[in-house]
Amino acid sequence: MSWQMSAVGLLMRVTRNRIFTDPAGGATLLSRPKADPTPPARAMRGLRVETGQVAGFPVVSVSLEGAAPGSGPVVVHLHGGAYVNPIAKQHWQLVATVARRLGCEVLVPLYGLAPDHDAATALDLTTTLLDRLAGDGRAVYLTGDSAGGGLALLTAQHASPSARAALRGLGLLAPWVDLTMSNPEIDALEDHDPWLARPALHEVARVWAAPWDVSDPRVSPVLGSFDGLPPVDLWVGDRDICVADSRRLRDLMTSAGVEVRYVEEPGAIHVYPLLPTPEGRAGRAAIVARAAAALGLVERR
Repeated sequence: MSWQMSAVGLLMRVTRNRIFTDPAGGATLLSRPKADPTPPARAMRGLRVETGQVAGFPVVSVSLEGAAPGSGPVVVHLHGGAYVNPIAKQHWQLVATVARRLGCEVLVPLYGLAPDHDAATALDLTTTLLDRLAGDGRAVYLTGDSAGGGLALLTAQHASPSARAALRGLGLLAPWVDLTMSNPEIDALEDHDPWLARPALHEVARVWAAPWDVSDPRVSPVLGSFDGLPPVDLWVGDRDICVADSRRLRDLMTSAGVEVRYVEEPGAIHVYPLLPTPEGRAGRAAIVARAAAALGLVERR
């Protein structure tokens, strides 16, 4: 493991010990004020940024200056944050990288967060957006990290037939796919994850899912159907509690006939492709390459 990954892991241990290992940490996460989700100007330099509305929520469009957004292949990214935290600088940096390298529009739905919003509202937003893109004849590569990765998979599972036909692939970064967090393999992983732990997340999951149960397949996509899904790319680190359900998801999708490209990075922590490390840079490059191949685009150098 690189020294950069070790340094990031040390910083994440402080966050984990203060919040995620404490059962009362869920209430703390839910009660925090939401930070400003505006894209940072530095990350968006040289890019065109516009904001529209879908199903009552903002959807940010990021594209090259001089490009014509609203046409052609598109990447849609759903950000992580345990369904309580707004989009962060690292997410916007990934979005900017994809827009620059592929020269295509990247759409970022800013779905509502718990406790004021819920799973049903988020799924309505993302499936509505996918319907609109399909209606415009646009090919879509749908990506998401952590909670956003779970929401991306849910969106594909619950999309209309026409919307699913528009999907060329899914790119999932350490997706949170089972809100019950009952996989017994997590027990052995939890002591080695320097960032995440389950105690605080149980309350977050309950509030986000309500009035549905956390075991509802509209909330936990690993418990749903995989019929008709497009090819799936999945990146996860082996020091991440999400790796247990990522392995399970890989096996279930493969058994269902879904084409899966699975990368498990040794020594890497949660959503490692978002981090400023050698492993993170390699992960981001792989995401761009997979999106390019899925959408028939040529990477810009």
